[in-house]
Amino acid sequence: MSKSKTQDPNHTTLSGEAALDDYVRNHSDAEPEYLYRLYRDTNVRLLHGRMASGHLQGRLLKMFVEMVRPKNIIEVGTFSGYSALCLAEGLGDDGHLYTFEINDEQEVFTRPWIERSPLSGKITFIIGDARQQAPRLAQEKGISFDLAFIDGDKRTYLETYEVLLPLMAKGAIILADNTLWDGHVIEQEYQRDPQTQGIRRFNDFIAADERVEKVIIPLRDGLTIIRKR
Repeated sequence: MSKSKTQDPNHTTLSGEAALDDYVRNHSDAEPEYLYRLYRDTNVRLLHGRMASGHLQGRLLKMFVEMVRPKNIIEVGTFSGYSALCLAEGLGDDGHLYTFEINDEQEVFTRPWIERSPLSGKITFIIGDARQQAPRLAQEKGISFDLAFIDGDKRTYLETYEVLLPLMAKGAIILADNTLWDGHVIEQEYQRDPQTQGIRRFNDFIAADERVEKVIIPLRDGLTIIRKR
């Protein structure tokens, strides 16, 4: 992170990227109080708190939902529930979110935050592997999904995508998080890292997949927007 000196040589002020991040947040909608408290608790109590979407991406997810106006959303990778609540915020009265978390140890933290929220009626929180359970869920309920948010195990992004795409309606949007992976996708020293390999494999496949339109936004850790043709 770059720093610039003031007239006092013993004092430095943060500039560059950090200042720009603050500027962007200050000129975007504020996160609701409930989400602010959830994000803080996530970072205090969970080991990898930075995995939560956070303020700026959360506001973007809500806006995506309001623009797409989906009836059914599927999320893969609930973690602390922050992104799920942001997605649910944007839903209409008849909309519903189905969110999957494969790590059953996460439930004791996440479920109370979801169930105590004013959006709990719009969210079904499922512990299990979405690759196995999502097709069964769609068949049992007779639904397709209009929007998906993939933010689970990076090693299996491509497999998750291949399971979800047939469940998506025509014109549906898939959002894939962390697709720049701290820049590791272009760094040789990470070529043997399984998670980096998973993201690279996913990115390369999506780039060549003619069933969809796609664009990567360099927001936060990279967000790929995919539209089913």
